[in-house]
Amino acid sequence: MTDTLLPNPTTTAKDWSSDQEPRWCPGCGDYSILKAVQMLMPSLGVKREDTVFLSGIGCAARFPYYMDTYGMHTIHGRAPAIATGLAMARPDLDVWVVTGDGDALSIGGNHLIHALRRNIDVTILLFNNQIYGLTKGQYSPTSERGKVTKSTPFGSLDQPFNPVSLALGAEATFVARTHDLDRAHMMETIRRAHDHSGAALVEVYQNCNVFNDGAFGAITAKANRESMLIPLRHGEPIRFGADGERGVVLDGQDGARIVDVAEVGADALLVHDEARPDPALAFLLSRLATGPHEPTPIGVFRAVVQPDYGAETDRQLAAAQAGTAADLATLLHSRPTWQV
Repeated sequence: MTDTLLPNPTTTAKDWSSDQEPRWCPGCGDYSILKAVQMLMPSLGVKREDTVFLSGIGCAARFPYYMDTYGMHTIHGRAPAIATGLAMARPDLDVWVVTGDGDALSIGGNHLIHALRRNIDVTILLFNNQIYGLTKGQYSPTSERGKVTKSTPFGSLDQPFNPVSLALGAEATFVARTHDLDRAHMMETIRRAHDHSGAALVEVYQNCNVFNDGAFGAITAKANRESMLIPLRHGEPIRFGADGERGVVLDGQDGARIVDVAEVGADALLVHDEARPDPALAFLLSRLATGPHEPTPIGVFRAVVQPDYGAETDRQLAAAQAGTAADLATLLHSRPTWQV
């Protein structure tokens, strides 16, 4: 019996924690995400020696050091590209990418969207704190318009990226959002991303308490969650509030919009369908909020089944090999060749 057929050993969160002391600013949301992942790993049915965490540059990029698995601290923005190669060469491995909003969406934007559109079998955790933390507080691709920072002393002029919208635009097969103040929600969302076959992206709202403290407090503070977070549950009407008094409907003119349930009736509410093949409806939901100061959807936006790129590449190669005779002389003298 080979090792791959042996049952996975029972592990604990401590087994997944390396001997390196986490070095983030005291109070950073990264600690909460790290703990959630370490607590989740024993339940995933994977081995530490078959697990790889890859990262780029930024505060989030320290993550692989703190996981007792294989890992690599790569270069700025290139973790999705390296993960693509690894996932295709070693489909037996469990490949994760940990990145930040600056790392993933600025210099790494091209690599991210192509990993998503190709449906590479990787799990991507995108920590979004709407700022560059490691380099001391410059505005990032997700910073709101008018953001005053060291690099934008008069306020930023850029239209910010919405990471969920971007992933859906690239037609990622799994897209979700969670936040660092709800460990149970984080763990369940990340579990679902891991179990998905293909490219899975989870945006995690993460507080940078030094350079952008409270960026998400209007929606993630415990007192605000019922009225400001819109839970997406597959097969259920989309409603929120302490008594479910508010909800989401489809409007032919305005797309998806928030309403008072008493005014429209419960039957008018949009039923969430994360498995809908067309990502257009999920995209509409991702645009409900213009920023983390309005009621904001949270949970799984899209989860559809499509062949992953690595498996399709292997299938294509096998078919080509099966239909081609291994004749080196014929190959060397095939077109285009000529005699001199």
